[in-house]
Amino acid sequence: MYARITPYKMKPGSKDAAMKIMDKLKDQIMALPGQHSFLNVLDDKAGSGYVVSTTELSETSPETAEKIKGLWANFASYIEGQPQAHSFEVLADWKR
Repeated sequence: MYARITPYKMKPGSKDAAMKIMDKLKDQIMALPGQHSFLNVLDDKAGSGYVVSTTELSETSPETAEKIKGLWANFASYIEGQPQAHSFEVLADWKR
């Protein structure tokens, strides 16, 4: 399994609007090829956040990369810049 970790920076006061968009996009996010899980975390004070997705795929295909870019485009008014994902091999995925 692999993890795709994407840092992002939220513009002040945009969390609620961005959350509504994210909720509407849930099915598209979870339908990405190889997708297992999706976790979005945010430091509300600093506006810094991370999206952590787990996937079966070690590399993102060009088609999937375009889909992900399109999903992030929905948040263009609420985030600073275009987020860049980093991929990692998952060494442990413990759940209680």
